Order: sequence, then C-alpha cells, then structure tokens
Amino acid sequence: MKLADVESNMQKSVEATLRSFNTLRTGRANTSLLDRIVVEYYGTPTPLKSLAGISTPDASTIAIQPYDKTTLSLIEKAISMDEDIGLTPNNDGSVIRLNIPPLTSERRKELVKVASKYAEEGKVAIRNVRREAIDQIRKQEKSAELSEDEARDLQDQVQKTTDKFISKIDSLLAEKEKDIMTV
Repeated sequence: MKLADVESNMQKSVEATLRSFNTLRTGRANTSLLDRIVVEYYGTPTPLKSLAGISTPDASTIAIQPYDKTTLSLIEKAISMDEDIGLTPNNDGSVIRLNIPPLTSERRKELVKVASKYAEEGKVAIRNVRREAIDQIRKQEKSAELSEDEARDLQDQVQKTTDKFISKIDSLLAEKEKDIMTV
C-alpha cells in the first residue's frame, strides 16, 4: 500500500465534491449548474454538454442552444425533472433560456443543506479510502510483510492524510456556504 495512492484517491474525492458544489446555484448564472443534467437521447443517457452549446449571455440568464433542434423538448424535459436546480426552462423554438431568479433566504438555506450533503458524501468517500488502506496494511502485517511498528506508523500516516483531506472538504464547504448565503 503506497501512501501516494491513498493521497491520490482522497484528492479525487475532494475534486468530485468540488464538482458537486459547482452544480449548486448561488444566484448568478453559471454553466456548471447544468453539469449533472443528462438527457435521454435516442434511448441513451447523454450529458447536456454533448447535445448543446451552453452560455451565459448575462449574469441572470443561461442560454442553451441545441446542436440538433429536435432535442429541444428532450432538453427542456430533463431540466424540468431535476429538482436540485429548481429552474423553469423557457423554450422559444431555437434556444432554451433559464432565468436565474435571486435566491430567497429559504432557498439559500436549502442549498446550504444540499452542499452539506455533498460534503458528507465526499468525507464518506475519503473514509472509505482510509478503511481500504488500513485493511491492506493489516493484511500485510498478518502476512509478515510489515512489522507491527511499521504497520502502526503507516496507519498513523493514513489517518493524518485522511484528516488533512477531510479538513480540505470542510474548508470548501465553508467557502460554498458563504458564497450561497451572500446576497
């Protein structure tokens, strides 16, 4: 078990959490809000980014221009079905516009809860990496590849690495909460 592998896997969990945070809306138009949208296109779940050009013409609007006009209604349906976004698409026949209304304090609190949920998922992923690493260290100790002292030192290093990455997620969460609650 290499500590570098453990760090790499934990870093991937932090990056995944950050991507989840970017899908939350903070009152400003941001194309990453639509990163999780998947459209059922000819029976295949397809990411929205693959089917349309997405832009932000102004601070409160997201414009979605499908490459294929026949997908307009499919894209509109996929956006309407996603409760996390909470936006109503406006279809003018060639472009779908999403108007980003200012967030109410109640909606901001809901988004903070969603951000906390994403952070907890990231922490669970990090703890799973730690558990797998410690299990592997224990197996190596049992098979006499590692001495008891070496195993204990490795477990301590894995725990310190875990603490470091969990505190990273906590600081990202605090930053995102501040961003959401700022009017």
